[in-house]
Amino acid sequence: MSIGNSPEDERPFPDESQEARPSVGRALQQARIEAGLTVDDVSSATRVRIAIVHAIEADDFAPCGGDVYARGHIRTLARAVHLDPAPLIAQYDAEHGGRPAPTPAAPLFEAERIRPERRGPNWTAAMVAAIVVVIGFVGFTAFKGGDGGSDAKSQVAEGTTPAAGTSPSPTPTKDKPAAPTPEPSDSAIAAAPQDKVTVQVSAPNGRSWISAKDHNGRMLFDGLLKKGESKTFQDSSKINLILGDAGAIELYVNGKKIEDNFKPGQVQRLTYTKGDPVAG
Repeated sequence: MSIGNSPEDERPFPDESQEARPSVGRALQQARIEAGLTVDDVSSATRVRIAIVHAIEADDFAPCGGDVYARGHIRTLARAVHLDPAPLIAQYDAEHGGRPAPTPAAPLFEAERIRPERRGPNWTAAMVAAIVVVIGFVGFTAFKGGDGGSDAKSQVAEGTTPAAGTSPSPTPTKDKPAAPTPEPSDSAIAAAPQDKVTVQVSAPNGRSWISAKDHNGRMLFDGLLKKGESKTFQDSSKINLILGDAGAIELYVNGKKIEDNFKPGQVQRLTYTKGDPVAG
């Protein structure tokens, strides 16, 4: 009777590290709960629909519409709940067949190669044309001067004045320079009225989704503020804001800049009144 390993002994040991690591959806859900955010909060901050957020947290990526969109949603949700998206995307790629190959760049280089070369102006031809014009003008002036030279000399010798019908050459009038158009003010709320609350939201450091409502809850703006853009909101008593990425935003309230310590990717809910930034 031979002695050997049984089939049970030859089975591979389970990878405990893989079992201990949570799935992509579970990791996003745990981080959201630890951040004190609801699914509605994350959906509002990222513009990802509530149904898709629920599906991703359940590791169902079919509603995303493909791997490219799934990676984008994972990256957006991870930033909203303060997670590093890179390990989650790598885990997703490992579980779904790897990252797709990039689009070859050959057509772009072909287009650059066959683009016609720009040529500068032909200065030689321009100089020749200018010389011809000058020579022609000098010859014409000499010809006309020969006809009227004797008459001019006789008038000078006799001390006569030109005929009364000859009008002196008009003095050229200088056009009054147009008044310079004033540059637009950096702050659209420099003259904010005292009886209202005025809030300017700028995105000098990057883009961010923002939402703004008046004191009645009416939506004033709900969308993406691109880098370099700004929006100004005004109400009789109160402005409510939600900033999807507060670290990319600068705020001016009633003509004064708000000093803050917002971090990139941080979601902030803010309310400002007529007394701000002095009163709260």
